[in-house]
Amino acid sequence: MEISCPKPYNEYDKIVLAHGSGGRLSNRLIHDIIISVLGETYIDSAHDGAVLDIPGKQAFTTDSFVVTPLFFPGGDIGYLAVNGTVNDLVCCGARPLYLSLSLIIEEGLLISELVSVISSVAKAARIAGIKIVTGDTKVVEKGKADKIFINTAGVGSIPEGRIISPHQCAEGDVIIITGTIADHGISILSTREGLSFDSPIRSDCTPMNEIAELIFSVTNDIHVMRDPTRGGVASALNEISHTSGKEIIINESDLPLNPLVKGACEIMGFDPLYLANEGKLLVFLPGKYAGRVLSAIRSHPYGRHARIIGKVTGDEPIVKMKTLVGSTRIVEMITGEQLPRIC
Repeated sequence: MEISCPKPYNEYDKIVLAHGSGGRLSNRLIHDIIISVLGETYIDSAHDGAVLDIPGKQAFTTDSFVVTPLFFPGGDIGYLAVNGTVNDLVCCGARPLYLSLSLIIEEGLLISELVSVISSVAKAARIAGIKIVTGDTKVVEKGKADKIFINTAGVGSIPEGRIISPHQCAEGDVIIITGTIADHGISILSTREGLSFDSPIRSDCTPMNEIAELIFSVTNDIHVMRDPTRGGVASALNEISHTSGKEIIINESDLPLNPLVKGACEIMGFDPLYLANEGKLLVFLPGKYAGRVLSAIRSHPYGRHARIIGKVTGDEPIVKMKTLVGSTRIVEMITGEQLPRIC
């Protein structure tokens, strides 16, 4: 009988269960891959948590990220995890400060894929100016996860004078969207289904904190900010309407839509109002500030296609849309999953 010592992790090209054992391979996975790729972080203190000095009013959020495929035009699950959490903090009126990073890794994931994901996490954190301060790693058996799941929690500081909430939505508010809709949803769907177009449709996965600061440089009198992710613009507007008890009307002709995305939606049978966005904000504010705020947003590369798309019109919790043919229809929250037309 031959007895041999287990190989060090760097001789593996895939994740094995021993990487989650809590022993030597776990230690090497965390320190020699994850922390070394992330670069300088609080995590390398090897503490059980992060000790943070945070004065004043704070925002705290958490999110989990599962996506197939892991890599798509415009980003990957790592980039998505950071930006999604950053944007949730932004929608609370906060300046993002700290992020936790927890990984659930499936046995068999290529080490090269893990390194790519962690590299994207590091890049996105640098761009957004947020620090990764604590985390956790688990490895599960083959078939118990879809390659890798990521959970994050984010902390941000809310400057004095910012009160952002769906309850602040008020009659007369103007609604701005900071760019084209449905880009992320179509990027994921077309990649998953193997559809190709003359030009690849890229996800809009981007951090919104710089655009938010441009908005607040004009006025702190911003009532609501929301990132229309899962469920799209339609679901986000319905959530705001139902929470505030206000009627919202949007104009179909004013919705910014990439022509490639529009064509893909027509081919695949999707309504772009219900597709996810990962780098857009819905902004509700008094009409007197709308022009200046719109100009400020458009001055940023991520906000070039920003538009006013509607307004808050009354005290009934309903969302309506004026269509291209001049009629008005109710825009309901999505029920279940969108399915493409087959005829």
